[in-house]
Amino acid sequence: MDAFIPPLLNGTAQGALLLLAALGLSLTFGQMGVINMAHGEFLMAGAFVAYLTQLVITSTDISIPVALPLAFLVAGLLGLVLEATIIRWMYRRPLDTLLATVGVSLILQQAALQIFPSQGVPVQKPGWLEGQLDVFGYGWPLRQVFTIVLAAVCVAALAAWLKYTAFGRRIRATVQNRDLAETSGISTRTVDRITFFVGSGLAGVAGVAASLIGGTNSQMGAQYIIPAFLVVVAGGIGQIKGAVLAAWAVGVAMAFFADWTTGSLAQVLVFALLVVFLQLRPQGLFTIRTRGLT
Repeated sequence: MDAFIPPLLNGTAQGALLLLAALGLSLTFGQMGVINMAHGEFLMAGAFVAYLTQLVITSTDISIPVALPLAFLVAGLLGLVLEATIIRWMYRRPLDTLLATVGVSLILQQAALQIFPSQGVPVQKPGWLEGQLDVFGYGWPLRQVFTIVLAAVCVAALAAWLKYTAFGRRIRATVQNRDLAETSGISTRTVDRITFFVGSGLAGVAGVAASLIGGTNSQMGAQYIIPAFLVVVAGGIGQIKGAVLAAWAVGVAMAFFADWTTGSLAQVLVFALLVVFLQLRPQGLFTIRTRGLT
């Protein structure tokens, strides 16, 4: 039993970080049909915001709480600019959005290389994340617990926003039938922009959490973008509950495989399992119900 506790806890934390990266994609890809390959670079931007915040606010106990909303704002604005300048012309053309955002991704990576050292920059953990939590004799790092709590808060806030607010109802109406939503007086352009802003902002929050675990560098977004897309697809397009279950399953499976093999082989095995799962259930764990006329 003791041998299963460390990979289970570490995998849960890894799944929470993956969920944070996938939540934004669940909106921009799941709700809007946009394949945004620059989403990983928005995560990278959030990580660098955490670093820059610590340069201004030297107290790490304060800098990380301040960095979280700042990272959300900065990454959200990057997403808003991308939507207003490029994505808005490519709705209902997902392959075009993929190609265009790959180019944006490369540009942002090169910009990070020009601004920050190529080896990356460290982000210091706050004092309240030092130490460990004893779980059945295993010392669980508090920074991993923080990642899980942060993911839970983001999931709850996003789910409440979509379900209980007027704007959330507009998003759901646009997803179910865009043309009918427009005839009902809903500004789908406003819906698209705010949805992209929130989805990109969530990537920035994920970047802050990732920086506390692995630091920052210009390539860090590439580590999360493909697994995050797989989580969204495996969970079901646009389904937050599916993304939660898929992220946890992927994180735990990767931790157990890494415990038995190597980290790179563990990723290969998990991706292979996901491919097999999608062959058996291509719609994912959950499906979205629509009222499309076609």
